[in-house]
Amino acid sequence: MSTFVERYIDGSIDVSGDLHELLCARADWVNYRFTWDQAKFLIMKFLPSVLVHSKAADRAFVCEHYDRGNDFFEAFLGHSMVYTSAKFGAPDESLEAAQERKIRDVGEKLQLEAGDRLLDIGCGWGTLVADLAEQFGVDATGVTLSRKQTEFATERIQARRLEQRARVLTLDYRDIPGPAYDKISCLEMAEHVGVKNFQKFLRQVSGLLDDDGLFFLQIVGLRRPPELGVVRNDRGGYWDASDFTWAMFMSRYIFPGADASLPLSFVSTQLEKAGFEIRSVENINVHYGMTIHRWYQNWMKNRDRVVRAYGERWYRLWHLFLAWSVFTGVQGRGDCLQIVSHKSRREFDRSRFVGRRPASVRATG
Repeated sequence: MSTFVERYIDGSIDVSGDLHELLCARADWVNYRFTWDQAKFLIMKFLPSVLVHSKAADRAFVCEHYDRGNDFFEAFLGHSMVYTSAKFGAPDESLEAAQERKIRDVGEKLQLEAGDRLLDIGCGWGTLVADLAEQFGVDATGVTLSRKQTEFATERIQARRLEQRARVLTLDYRDIPGPAYDKISCLEMAEHVGVKNFQKFLRQVSGLLDDDGLFFLQIVGLRRPPELGVVRNDRGGYWDASDFTWAMFMSRYIFPGADASLPLSFVSTQLEKAGFEIRSVENINVHYGMTIHRWYQNWMKNRDRVVRAYGERWYRLWHLFLAWSVFTGVQGRGDCLQIVSHKSRREFDRSRFVGRRPASVRATG
């Protein structure tokens, strides 16, 4: 499989049909072997990145990925510029509508109220920050390590005349100042803090969250097999050699340093260890698979535009990434979890979760 990956990226192999469909049938034509190139990458690149995760290293990882160009990402994300799973109301719902639905759902799960101070960690291009500020009347702050994302988000916030209650800052999560926020969200960013720093990250969130506040975490992770050592082939079961090849591909080309894509059991244990009480968990992996499939379709529609701006190799790299990523949700190879939690305090008013689902309000002023 690794040979196919490398040769497809460099153009030595071409695919005349649908790449996703070809990968669906990979069990019929792929032979998995651990290669010397994979071993070298594992020892020289992957393991050191897992062990380090310093501020400088994380900033370098983010800049390498996200500062390529906003038009590059718009070619598959669409106008919304939301790089996290949507939530679909129907199979044929548009990606834009599904992203709007997801953002509204985040606000409702956080029980946002006008005047709340909201922090969004890893805010991307700021769409959630702006939308929740407008819909719920909150004071929203987003942080990202990408300067291009900050510039893009700031322009959109100003265009919507929301700068009095929405802002995006270029800031490491370890440097976010107080005082405490009423609500904190983090969507598909925690995977990037690393296993080494995961507990520190959650304790940082706890320190930034008001004692009566809520924390919304959306995280993508591999599903844990029922027992250690379970190996499957691609016709059923659990993990197989393709998962290792996929992990090496992702770490090498797409998300270097993103090694915290872990099961619910790990995440829940870490949350409780950091002093959180989990209130709800929803697995939206089917929506995750549908979201990526829409991104995949968008990417192919914009092929000529991407190749002109970034070259054939970059197009092929993301074509393969998106075609393969669909399996995570569609085949149940992983989970996309939405977890709502709060500090585990006796004084916390747990009755607020009984029969309450506030509707968003369009703020004025």
